[in-house]
Amino acid sequence: MDRLEELANKPVGRLLWQYSVPAVVGMLVMALYNVVDRVFIGQWVGPDAIAGLAVTFPIMNLATAIGVLVGVGASSRVSIVLGGGDKRQAEMLLGNAMTLTLVNAGIYILVFSVFIDEMLRAFGASDATLPYGREYMLTLMPGLLLTNIAFGFNNIMRASGYPKRAMATMLLGAAVNVVLDPIFIRVLDMGIVGAAIATDIAMAASACFVMTHFGRRDVSLRFRRGTYGLKWSIIWGIISIGAAPALVNAASCAINAIVNRSLSEWGGDRAIGAAGIMITFTSLLVTVVLGICQGMQPIVGYNYGAKQMHRLKRTYWLAVGVSSLITLAGALFGLFFPSAVARAFTSDADLIAASDQALSLCLLCFPFVGFQVISTAFFQSIGKAGKSIFLSLSRQVIFLIPLLLWLPARFGVCGVWGSFPISDLAATVATVLMIAWEFRRLSRRTA
Repeated sequence: MDRLEELANKPVGRLLWQYSVPAVVGMLVMALYNVVDRVFIGQWVGPDAIAGLAVTFPIMNLATAIGVLVGVGASSRVSIVLGGGDKRQAEMLLGNAMTLTLVNAGIYILVFSVFIDEMLRAFGASDATLPYGREYMLTLMPGLLLTNIAFGFNNIMRASGYPKRAMATMLLGAAVNVVLDPIFIRVLDMGIVGAAIATDIAMAASACFVMTHFGRRDVSLRFRRGTYGLKWSIIWGIISIGAAPALVNAASCAINAIVNRSLSEWGGDRAIGAAGIMITFTSLLVTVVLGICQGMQPIVGYNYGAKQMHRLKRTYWLAVGVSSLITLAGALFGLFFPSAVARAFTSDADLIAASDQALSLCLLCFPFVGFQVISTAFFQSIGKAGKSIFLSLSRQVIFLIPLLLWLPARFGVCGVWGSFPISDLAATVATVLMIAWEFRRLSRRTA
């Protein structure tokens, strides 16, 4: 049974395990880039440095959004067209994705470099934290393009039937980063700049590995001449699906800006540092769910293209069950042991206290997030871009931003933290309604 036949015939439970475990490992490993940086910076450089790193999150989210627009959109389209048996179209998607990645990264890196101080100020940097944020981002700029290549084409690698090789891409980069971080930050005493240099080198290793894969002659999908010229129909197919996860990351940029500015007003730099710790912890949990999403996506996309709806539905419900257990377990740990989470990043007593408050409030409805994220990815996987975009925006824009603008004025810092569980709950209700309607539609299509 070849790699594409497996997607159509192998038992769904085994297939989801086969694709999700490498994806989860790869995503967790990638999360180590940020987590390791934040732990080392918080412990060895100081609380102002970790707050300075926190104000760079919106900029990195914006860069990730631009990369995700191409990488995730192309991988979803590749799964669907391979399910329909059109290998030539899959190759065109691969070539156009490469061109779009290079063009987009060139533009945003130039803009970020010119306006870095203004952007950091807009995202809540103070006089004390601005130098740290500026040094980190300017050093990291070359790595942003490499990150887009490594992440984006890693997704396409998995979609074309190579989940273990996709995992190896991420393992390679993380191993390099973990080894180099203490050397550059501590041994060479380069501080926050050293963390950025280590990340640049690590992402270069991952990008080289994934590009080498698509240059091989023995893979199911590879780079070919004549596929790099941009075609509007292909571009639209990529960005219409990639828009949903891209908007999530772009929305995170806006949300981080609003959160940091509110916290700067009501709680100061320590509250911003607490937000950085809270976001890092919850992002680590969501990273596991996103790994399951990535494992689910080629199975759902291929079987949707092949019109095997019973396999599609079973894959979705298995993914929802596993993801919900993960977010529930993570929420319980953060709610009952918030100080243990905070101490992993800092020994500063004030920052630990602020982080305790943030985690105790933000995680109240976090168990529902697994279901919501998987459902958003489900719509993306079957090409329902509009529904995926709506669900992506429901949690992070439609509900959260109004709450962030209203509650802090009434409840101060607690209003900032309380906005998150209320938004999670409202988005879950919207997701339940949309999934119920979509599954009725699929049942009618199958009948």
